[in-house]
Amino acid sequence: MNGKRILLIIGGGIAAYKLPQLIRLIRAEGLAVTPVLTRAGSQFTTAMTVSVLAGEAAHEGLFDISTEAEIGHIQLSRNADLVVVAPATADLMAKMATGLADDLASTLLLATDKPVLIAPAMNVRMWNHPATQRNLDLLRRDGVTVIGPDEGDMACGEFGPGRMSEPDDILAAIRSALSPTAVSVGAGPLKLLPETKVQRGPLTGRHAIVTSGPTHEPIDPVRYIANRSSGAQGRAIAEALRDLGARVTFVSGPASVAPPDGVDVVQVETAREMRDAVEAALPADVAVMAAAVADWRVTNATDQKMKKDGSGQPPALEMAENPDILAWVSRLGLKRPELVVGFAAETDDVVENATAKRRRKGCDWIVANDVSPDSGVMGGPQNTVTIIRETGADSWPRMPKADVAIRLAREISEVLQ
Repeated sequence: MNGKRILLIIGGGIAAYKLPQLIRLIRAEGLAVTPVLTRAGSQFTTAMTVSVLAGEAAHEGLFDISTEAEIGHIQLSRNADLVVVAPATADLMAKMATGLADDLASTLLLATDKPVLIAPAMNVRMWNHPATQRNLDLLRRDGVTVIGPDEGDMACGEFGPGRMSEPDDILAAIRSALSPTAVSVGAGPLKLLPETKVQRGPLTGRHAIVTSGPTHEPIDPVRYIANRSSGAQGRAIAEALRDLGARVTFVSGPASVAPPDGVDVVQVETAREMRDAVEAALPADVAVMAAAVADWRVTNATDQKMKKDGSGQPPALEMAENPDILAWVSRLGLKRPELVVGFAAETDDVVENATAKRRRKGCDWIVANDVSPDSGVMGGPQNTVTIIRETGADSWPRMPKADVAIRLAREISEVLQ
């Protein structure tokens, strides 16, 4: 990627404090960075800081006399290989979606014919607002690539999706966007091939099923049993398999992250619905069962909210075991995928418990990860995994979930080639 240039638009949000680290990482990849600060962005980081780290002057105003003689804002938008917006605030996303151009940043985004990658960051209520989600859908349809946001504690004191992805994860997305698998589609802007479903790679012609996210098992109309899964790792795996050319069926429970582009998405809620969706998607060459499926469901769930009866005793919940989707897929016989990969979320004796699970379930590989409270894996941007095979255990260093997914997808492709 040496010699390529990133046009980095810095929006106005507290997440802008991560931008100096992102610039360092981009420069370490051999990429040039042209920073652009919005007026609000300059309230959270300074032009001096980003200029020194980028090695070139930051741009702030649309009417800069030193550049406008050559229509400088047009040249800025054309000289880059990739435009990155981080943090992408609700305001910036709205301007992009509606084509507004009232400052340097929005004008550059409207004038560019290069691929655009955004890393949203905002309050959870702003992120979940129908207007923001509408704008997000429009941007995706326009070919904009979106990374994040992550789920977690926010500066405002709330918790949920809205945290900007970590610099390591944004860098991984930049690598993907600048990879040779991006091609021009017609006369329009450069789009990533997963959006167009014409990408070719070592998994071209192969079908992958990926399950992701939690399942929700209802107790009554407002309560349910669930696992603490954001769906981030499953989404990253689907994207990585897609980028290697596979046709991907992505079966997701109610995750807090958006599903990937360029794949066939099936949204489900319960474990039984997930099993039915997987069965409907067969046959497949590989199944990666990354979902955190609830082991139990409530058999006496009601269609009205359960209320206190004054006795001081909670209602009695009758439980039944959910279908074991991983074990079922692993023992399908003639319809079994060539490779079945399970996941084991463990809090202690990770390798030992995962090894026993692989034998018990009958799958080919188990991706074991430590989800103990201090690991930061559930809802966090990074993961530490050990791949359990019949031949033994292979422990990987801690890395961003996107990098875990890329490495896993490559190893899957080596088996299926």
